[in-house]
Amino acid sequence: MVDQRSIVSCALFLVVVSLFEPTFEQQSQPLPLGSTTERVALLELRSSLGLRSRDWPIKADPCLIWRGIQCQNGRVVGINISGFRRTRLGSQNPQFSVDALAKFTLLQSFNASNFLLPGSIPDWFGQQVGSLQVLDLTSCSVLGPIPLSLGNSSNLTGLYLSHNNLTGTIPASLSQLLHLSVFDLSRNRLTGSIPTSFGNLRNLSVLDISGNYLSGAIPPGIGTLMKLQYLNLSSNMLSASIPAQLGDLDSLVDLDLSANMLAGSVPSDLRGLRNLQRMIVAENLLSGTLPDNLFPSSTQLQVIVLRNNGFTGGLPKVLWSMPGLSLLDVSGNNFTGLLPNSSLNANATAAVFNISQNLFYGSLTPLLGSFSVIDISGNYFQGGVPGYVGTSASLDRNCLRNVKNQKTLAECSSFYTGRGLTFDNFGQPNSTQPPPPAKPPGKSNKKVIILAAVLGGVGLIVLLVLILVVLLLCLRKRGTTTERGVGVGPITTGSGPPPPGGSINFSRVGDAFTYQQLLQAAGDFSNTNLIKNGHSGDLFRGVLENGIPVVIKRIDLRSMKKEAYIQELEFFNKVSHTRFVPLLGHCLENENEKFLVYKYMPNGDLSSSLYKKTNTVDDSLQSLDWITRLKIALGAAEGLSYLHHECNPPLVHRDVQASSILLDDKFEVRLGSLTDVCSQEGDTHQSRITRLLRLPQSSEQGASGSSTALCSYDVYCFGKVLLELVTGKLGISASSDAEMKELLDQTLPYISIYDKELVTKIVDPSLIVDEDLLEEVWAMAVVARSCLNPKPSRRPLMRYILKALENPLKVVREDSSGSARLRTTSSRGSWNAAVFGSWRSSSEVVVIPGASTTKGEGGSGLKHSGTTGSQGSGPNGGGELSSSRRRHSRDIFPEPSGVQDVERPDQD
Repeated sequence: MVDQRSIVSCALFLVVVSLFEPTFEQQSQPLPLGSTTERVALLELRSSLGLRSRDWPIKADPCLIWRGIQCQNGRVVGINISGFRRTRLGSQNPQFSVDALAKFTLLQSFNASNFLLPGSIPDWFGQQVGSLQVLDLTSCSVLGPIPLSLGNSSNLTGLYLSHNNLTGTIPASLSQLLHLSVFDLSRNRLTGSIPTSFGNLRNLSVLDISGNYLSGAIPPGIGTLMKLQYLNLSSNMLSASIPAQLGDLDSLVDLDLSANMLAGSVPSDLRGLRNLQRMIVAENLLSGTLPDNLFPSSTQLQVIVLRNNGFTGGLPKVLWSMPGLSLLDVSGNNFTGLLPNSSLNANATAAVFNISQNLFYGSLTPLLGSFSVIDISGNYFQGGVPGYVGTSASLDRNCLRNVKNQKTLAECSSFYTGRGLTFDNFGQPNSTQPPPPAKPPGKSNKKVIILAAVLGGVGLIVLLVLILVVLLLCLRKRGTTTERGVGVGPITTGSGPPPPGGSINFSRVGDAFTYQQLLQAAGDFSNTNLIKNGHSGDLFRGVLENGIPVVIKRIDLRSMKKEAYIQELEFFNKVSHTRFVPLLGHCLENENEKFLVYKYMPNGDLSSSLYKKTNTVDDSLQSLDWITRLKIALGAAEGLSYLHHECNPPLVHRDVQASSILLDDKFEVRLGSLTDVCSQEGDTHQSRITRLLRLPQSSEQGASGSSTALCSYDVYCFGKVLLELVTGKLGISASSDAEMKELLDQTLPYISIYDKELVTKIVDPSLIVDEDLLEEVWAMAVVARSCLNPKPSRRPLMRYILKALENPLKVVREDSSGSARLRTTSSRGSWNAAVFGSWRSSSEVVVIPGASTTKGEGGSGLKHSGTTGSQGSGPNGGGELSSSRRRHSRDIFPEPSGVQDVERPDQD
């Protein structure tokens, strides 16, 4: 009976399961959007953001088809438009237009990272989107202050606002976000101090406020955030001392306080950070000795960077016995003492040891054999160099025997004598005997001199013959270069096939990294480390095991062409110049993903560094000073001139804009965005006869040229960069042709070689320049206008642009005495005649756009003709121009129009 009941029960269970089986299948499938209000809101959002129909097709169900829409039970709970592209119409006027988000009552996450939202976060955002848990606006070009109301979003667990243009102070109301776990405000322009109430964020695991203009002290309350694992306050203006309370952060794994103005000593309380793996306090004003118990032997530390401070005394002995230490960088301090004989770690084969620019002395010990990378330069080590040190070690500026580039005998003796120590005198005895006198030249010397003269004469004749043969061969070749260039090999054009990967000498393009190394360096390539989505790959910030900050480009070959990364590797394989961003290495082991590793540029690119903080009291910002701007223009021109005139064949950058001009810690230019570099199209090398006849180098094209693979295209784009430097208007260099036409119509009438005062109407109002500097600004504006000539054949060559920027006053001042503003050249061979001669090859009449052409309309208007004198605003308030100067207008600095190269007035 029991068995029958069991059988019946099992049968009933199977029947019930079969009845409900369709319901289970239906629940596993996403449901269509069931809210009419939310559908209307999505359509509004689609319109206000200018999203493409291929991403959000209007006739399809959002929950089932639309990209980035996440639904639960027919309601929208997540919107992800990260990296989306706008329609052409939407990209013309992008704004922070997300009002429709207020209608999603169940919305939990909104991710718009790397999607352009140039505007401020609305005040209602934190009040009407109360269900939001994750808000990601990374790299969205968001402007203005952080709204106070954002503190009302009490459900937020992740707030990502990095890499924007946020200004003002950090609202204290954000300390009300008690559920917040990740808080990233890095790379903005925030000022003021860190709110002391941040100690209330007890659930915080990541706090990154690096790369701002924050000042004041580090709040001790941060030491109460017991769940904090990642704390990055680097690259600010924080002062005072390091609070001892930070030593209570038991969970802290990564601490970065570098590049601030922190002073005082390192508190011994930091020894409580037993889980710490990275400790970076470099480039501060810290001083004093390091406590012996600062680093307990049981610590997990792998990276210690204390460089460029003022530490004194010896290094804690425990540093020589840490088993997991892979990087020790204490360079640029005043540490002193002897190196111990004991080995650091027998297994530390990949460790980096940098104690350069300190006061260490004595002999080199077997300790150095534990490291693969060693830099002990700038100390006072003496004696010989043992074999375990290795040939790749940096040993300069010491007192070592038989080693080049050491300190002088006086420096070494003074150091050792001042400490009561004995210097080994470079291993040489102290000789008191003078050197033997030199023997007078005898007959044998005379024979040698005669023989050398004869051989030298013969060699000179042979050399001249060889030069003549080479010149004849070059003249016979079609397309002889106008400049002797550096051969760069087969760098492909945009239309040609890529070079084979086997032709690349990988030893010349940096180190070969493993995927695991880069994965660790970039934090698993999380959105926190994402800089931007570039057209040739995604850029991530990272830190290598040796503590070197880098930028890693991840190239997904499933969505991008293989030629991109091969062409860039080929470029670095063939070309080497200080004006290009250094490529540190690569990782090519994955089939579908390739990685390129670049040196990190502390000042970012020109588009993000044009403005900086100058006054911590009123939180004001002003643009870079004129000297720095001119320095940046010169650096970029130098890099482009190298590509155009020192490479054979000439190379075209094809992506010259403010975002591709990278700046190091001293605002030296390093050109980036090198994926599109290619050889110039067509017959780019003109013969001497062609140049003497001033034949155009290319067909007349549109504003920027119909082909981007021409050097004249780079010149046009560089002109936009110069205009951005002069006016201070961000985004000029990245503007489209339609936007550029409108901008030029508004700007070019105020750039005239004949009137300096006109340019003051377009100069960046935040620039403070005196009369001399104003002439340099004026000169750069005139050069910019020359580069923006609508006819490519009449744009100056980059080598002459470089000369003009190196001598800006010669652009606008007279070479000889005279009152007129025109400058003529006495030689066709001079750089200005070479640039500007081809611009006036057919014009004797010039009309300045925007200036008056009638006598009664003011002094700033000028009209030039070959027969009639006219008045202009010269250096002395006006001067009559001689007819001889007017007739030789082809030798004058060009004055091209923004629409037509030359406009001729109607003849009476």
